[in-house]
Formats: sequence, C-alpha cells, structure tokens
Amino acid sequence: MIRSTALTVVILLLLCACVTETTNPVFNVEVSEEEALENYLQLATGYLEQNDLTSAKRHLNNAAQIDDNSSEMFGIWALIYAREGEPELADENFRRSLRQNGRNSKTRNNYAAFLFAQNDIEAAYEQLEIVVSDTNYPQRPQAFENMGVAALRLGRQEDAERAFTRALQLNGNLLRSALELCVINLDRDDVIQARGYWRNYLTLIQFYNLGHNARSLLVGARLEMALKNEENALAYGELLRLNFPESREYQLFEQVIE
Repeated sequence: MIRSTALTVVILLLLCACVTETTNPVFNVEVSEEEALENYLQLATGYLEQNDLTSAKRHLNNAAQIDDNSSEMFGIWALIYAREGEPELADENFRRSLRQNGRNSKTRNNYAAFLFAQNDIEAAYEQLEIVVSDTNYPQRPQAFENMGVAALRLGRQEDAERAFTRALQLNGNLLRSALELCVINLDRDDVIQARGYWRNYLTLIQFYNLGHNARSLLVGARLEMALKNEENALAYGELLRLNFPESREYQLFEQVIE
C-alpha cells in the first residue's frame, strides 16, 4: 500500500512537471488575443455583408474588448453607420480608422466610396490618389478606375484618361475603363484609338458572357457613325429601342440620327 501510494505521488509530480515545462502563458495569451481579434473582425465583416448589423455590432464590441484602437474595427463601424444612414458617424469612424493606421488602404478606399456617395467628389478623388500610391494594395487597379470615374465627374478629362489607362495596365479585364477610354477618344475624334478600346470592351463582355447596357449601346452607335458604318449604328440603335426604350441614351441616339 505504501509503495502504491508513493508511486502515485511520483506520477502526479511528473505530470505537474510536464505541464509546467510545456506551458508558456504569456506567449499563448498574446497569440490567442491576436487571433480572437482577427476572428471577431472577420465575423463582423461577414455579418455586415449579410446585412445583419446587430450581429456585426456584437462582434465589433467583442473586438473592442481586445483592442479598442483597432483601425480595422473603426473601418467596419464606419461601414455600418453608412448603411444605417448616419453619415456623420460614418465619417468620424473612417477618420478614426485612418488616424490609427494611415496605410490602411482598404478603409481609405471605402472612405473614398463613401465620400463619392455623399457627392463630395473632390474629397473622394484626393483619398483615391493616396490609395493608388500603395503598390501593395490588391484592389489598386479598381482604385485607379474609381479615380477615373471621379475625375470625369469633376470634368478633368486628362486626369480621367490617365487613371483609366493605369487601371487597364494593371488589370486588362476592367470593363468600365475600356469603355470610358473609348468615349474619351471618341470625344476628341481619335476614332482609331476609340475602336481599339471598343474591341477590347467587346472581347471582355463576350468573355464574361455579359450583355450590353444602354450606355455601351450608345457608345457603339456613336463609334459606328464615326466610322461611317450607318447600318451598324442603326443596329445598335434598334437594340436600344428594344431593350431601353425609356432611357436617356435612346433619346440621345434619336437626336443624333435626326
């Protein structure tokens, strides 16, 4: 009995020693908090995409218990407030996010989109200028395209052309950039260059199995008229009439034909 008891005590001591030797509480807590913060932010983003704002907020509050100065967290709060129609709170949280991390290009790009939606086009353009300077940002081509759209709204044709050209250099599959460059060249009567971008656009919509919209049909009609292909221009016009009879583009087409 004494031997058995002594053996049991020895085994327990060995087990305790093993636990003590293999446990590093400080390291594990740090890693656990990092991972937990990332998980909460990912969950909040997922619920936001599903428009479940209540669940998104709950996970952001959990994230704040770990790091109440997280740039990503403030960026997600900004998107939630924008979704809820609270532009002042959205703007405040976008700014807080960027104060915490000025190199957070994802949040800055979202901020530019928010500003554009608020019709503050100049401010959106300025934010996008910073975004596109980040060569490591995965959505940089799209940011260039968005900058081109903002430049068009500001009436800055040359800036728009540069932005759309850079967008296509970085990603040749951007439909909007190809179409806008076609229009820009049409507007300055460079029909050959416009035709090149138009062919690029047609290739892309065929590849992605997409149909024309009212604007692209009008651009196609304009190009064919510039190339003296009246029959092709009328064919685009007929597609406009059939598919978008109430559109402004069809009205413009009728005016051009008359």
